[in-house]
Amino acid sequence: MRPWHGCGPGSTPGRSTLFKMNSSKAIKQLRFLEKLVSNHKLRLAAEWKEKWKILISTILSPQTKDETTIKISGILYKKYSSPEKLANTSLKEIKRIIKPINYYKTKAKHIKETAKIISKHRIPKTREELMKLPGVGRKVANVYLAEAYNAQTIGVDTHVSRISQKLGWTKNKNPYKIEKDLEILFPKNYWNSINYIVVRFGRIYGKSRKNEDKILKRIKSLN
Repeated sequence: MRPWHGCGPGSTPGRSTLFKMNSSKAIKQLRFLEKLVSNHKLRLAAEWKEKWKILISTILSPQTKDETTIKISGILYKKYSSPEKLANTSLKEIKRIIKPINYYKTKAKHIKETAKIISKHRIPKTREELMKLPGVGRKVANVYLAEAYNAQTIGVDTHVSRISQKLGWTKNKNPYKIEKDLEILFPKNYWNSINYIVVRFGRIYGKSRKNEDKILKRIKSLN
């Protein structure tokens, strides 16, 4: 788990009227969520040091359990130890290996095409350049940058969207607008922990929305 870096709580001057709660309360809620997921520490960046592997696994991860992504990625990298080798294998073989991954047919095309690009060029270090790669949208780019470089970015997926709305962190449903609301609400040094904590909570407790709602109601009442 990334450590908090000592930026004290406080709302952004001139913008706090956008939220019913202040930054201090939101931080308290996030820390409570963190405690609930502290025993579940599976993490893509913790599995691989090579940035190309983090990138490919991040492309594979949406709508798939981390346990599955990590297991299938491990099989993939054992057989193909470099982007060049992955790029040169057949699409049919990639599909066969990653079949347990949700949307594996589309993701197989994306990782093969991305592997081909990064085998010839350096992996981009900016969100804008990363988003030019197949299978890399804003959320995947943000998550990759947070995992690979500890960058202060917020990846907004369905879990972050749903839980942020339920806790009152945002009233928006558009991922980009949610990202911007969270950037206003939380001090910058918290940004790259939001996706990890909230997604983990959503995957663990969101299997039963009734149970999730009960926990979030309790968290929302924190002062």
